[in-house]
Amino acid sequence: MNQELQLKLQAYLDGELPDGEAAEARELIARDGEAQALVAELANTSAALAGHEAEVKLPETREFYWSKIQREIARQEAPVAVPEPVDSWAGWAWRRWLPVSGVAAALCAAVLLMVLSGNSPAQLAEAELRSDEMGAYTYSDQQEKMTIVWFYDRGNDSQFTPAPAVANIHRE
Repeated sequence: MNQELQLKLQAYLDGELPDGEAAEARELIARDGEAQALVAELANTSAALAGHEAEVKLPETREFYWSKIQREIARQEAPVAVPEPVDSWAGWAWRRWLPVSGVAAALCAAVLLMVLSGNSPAQLAEAELRSDEMGAYTYSDQQEKMTIVWFYDRGNDSQFTPAPAVANIHRE
């Protein structure tokens, strides 16, 4: 027996079928043993549950009860308007100028450290070669603000071979 037929017999037992379909269901129950067994089982289950269901009485009508639930859902879904905070002039100025003053303070600290250490920015960019076996060629292009340094092995000074050389490019 398919599920649709089982649901139709359940609806017949609950008194939910129109007269024409109820007559067809009665005929099916009369001639089909499986349908008779299903209807008997459903009737027994319904009778067993009917005596043990707790009946809940509401203090108001059903419509009013569900309308209260609907209003509460609508109230919770409604956006809450948050008032804009009142801002003082001092708070605005603090937020506006703090990033600018922070950058200026960092730059002043960097310049002060360079002056106290005795190094100028140009001296910091120079490199010293501490090996007698290595040599370096330097090319500076002021227009492009670029310095290129080629390192090479002095042991092979007579023949310059660019393969083992390392190039260091510094952009100012």
